[in-house]
Amino acid sequence: MFIHCLEIHLSLQARSLKEKRGVVKSILGRARNRFNVACAEVDRQDNASVAVLAFVTVSPAKTISRQLLERVEEWIYNDFPDTEITGSNISEI
Repeated sequence: MFIHCLEIHLSLQARSLKEKRGVVKSILGRARNRFNVACAEVDRQDNASVAVLAFVTVSPAKTISRQLLERVEEWIYNDFPDTEITGSNISEI
């Protein structure tokens, strides 16, 4: 069994924490439904212009879980043009 984690750093165009919460909740909720991954905002909760999100998946094959997280990153890039990906890292746990 393989566990992979994607940590992604985003730059947001939100001016308030309320706007940020709307964007982050949208990304996390859609990712859960579309890709069946566990996800959460894990850092920088007090800053409205940046977010750090983590996505985790488990699979019996190493390539499946890694490819799924790569698709999540690509999906965020394509479907949320107002957010800029400033960094990302996929690691095996």
